[in-house]
Amino acid sequence: MASVDIKTQAGKKAGTAELVDSVFGVEPNISVMHQVVTAQLAARRAGTHSTKTRAEVRGGGAKPWRQKGTGRARAGSSRMPNWRGGGIAHGPKPRDYSQKTPKKMVKLALRSALSDRASDGNVIVVDSWSFDAPSTKGAVAALAAVGAEGKVLVVLGDGDTTAWKSFRNLTNVHCLHVGELNTYDVLNNDIVVFTADTLPTGAEAGKPKAASSTDSGDSAAAVSSEDENEQTPAVATADADAVDAGEEEE
Repeated sequence: MASVDIKTQAGKKAGTAELVDSVFGVEPNISVMHQVVTAQLAARRAGTHSTKTRAEVRGGGAKPWRQKGTGRARAGSSRMPNWRGGGIAHGPKPRDYSQKTPKKMVKLALRSALSDRASDGNVIVVDSWSFDAPSTKGAVAALAAVGAEGKVLVVLGDGDTTAWKSFRNLTNVHCLHVGELNTYDVLNNDIVVFTADTLPTGAEAGKPKAASSTDSGDSAAAVSSEDENEQTPAVATADADAVDAGEEEE
C-alpha cells in the first residue's frame, strides 16, 4: 500500500495518508477507460440536430412541368433532394447519444485513472482548505505551496464552499465534488488534489467514507426482522398441514 504526505495549505507536512491498493494500486485498463470516456462524452451531446426531408419542406406539391414533351428530365416535385431548396436525404434527426455502461466498468475506469495519476506521483492530499474568505490570489498561492502545477483537479467536499469560490476563477483549475468524481476529469487534468476528507479510503472509488457501525447494525436488524417475517408464514403453513393430517387420520 503506497502512502502520500498530507500537506497543509501553506505546503508544510501534516502527516501521512495511505493510498489503498484497491483504488490507487490497480493495473490501468486502457480499453475500459477509453470506452467509459467515450460514453461520457457521448452523453454530453444534446442530439437536437434536425434536417427536413422532402416531405417536410414547405411547397413542392405541384408537378414542375408535364411528364413528356419538354425534353427535360422527369420531375414530380420541386423539393427533391437534388433540387435547390429541396429536402435533405438521410440527414440527421434528433436522437439520444447516451450509451449504457456497466457500473463495474465505470468503477474500474475510475480506479484505473486514479492509479495512473498515483503511479506518477500526481496525487496530492491537503489536510483542509482554510480560506477565511473567497480569494483567487490565495488559491494561486495555495496551489503553488502544495506543488500543484499544470492542469489541476481539486476534489472538494460539502463544507468547502469558500475554497470552491476561491478556485473557480482559475482557468487551469477544475473544481469537482467528491460525489461527482469521474474518469474523464481525472484523465483531463495533470494533478488531482484531495483533502483528507475526500480522499477515497474504501474499496469503491468515489465514496471516501464507509458506512458507520450504527448504520450496519440497523441494516443487520432490518435483515433479521425480514427473515423472521419470511419464516413466520412457513411455520404457520407447516402447522396447518400437520393439523389437516391429524384430522384425516381420525
